[in-house]
Amino acid sequence: MEFFTADLCDEFSDKTEVLGPDFKSYGGIVKFQGSAITVKLDKNNKDLAQLLKEKKGDGKIVVVDVDVKYYAVVGDNLMKFASDNKYEGIIVNGYVRDTVTTKDFKVGLVAKGTCPKKYIPVQEGQINVPITIDNVEIVEGDYIYVDPDGIVITKEKLV
Repeated sequence: MEFFTADLCDEFSDKTEVLGPDFKSYGGIVKFQGSAITVKLDKNNKDLAQLLKEKKGDGKIVVVDVDVKYYAVVGDNLMKFASDNKYEGIIVNGYVRDTVTTKDFKVGLVAKGTCPKKYIPVQEGQINVPITIDNVEIVEGDYIYVDPDGIVITKEKLV
C-alpha cells in the first residue's frame, strides 16, 4: 500500500479534504484505503452489524456517523464481522469499545474515542446516505486514505 496522506494532500491539494485531528486508531492496521460505504446511526449499531456481517467488504471502508453521541457502536464482535468479510476499515464519528481485542483483527478502525457502554434498545439506521463529519461531506463511493497522519477524503481514487 504505497501512499502517504501528507503526500496526497501535497500532490492533489485541489482534490483532497481531511477529517479533523481527533481520530485515534484502535484497529489491527493503521494504514488502509478504500471506497466509502456510509452509515448514519442513532446510537444503536444493529444496521451496521447487519451490513458488516452480510455484505462483502473487499476494497471498502465503512464510515459511520453517530453525531459523536457517547455510546460505543463498534467492538470486537463487529470487528470480527468486518474481518470475516474482508473490509479494509471502519471510521467512526463516535466511540468504540473492546479496544484491547479490536487490535487483533487486520482491519483498520479509527474513532473519536472509547466508551464501554452500547445503546439499547434497537434503533434504525441508514445506509449509503450522505453524511458530514468535521465539515466534510462523505457519500457512497468517495475514496478514503488513512495513515497515522490522518484521514483523507477524495471523490476519486488517486493512487
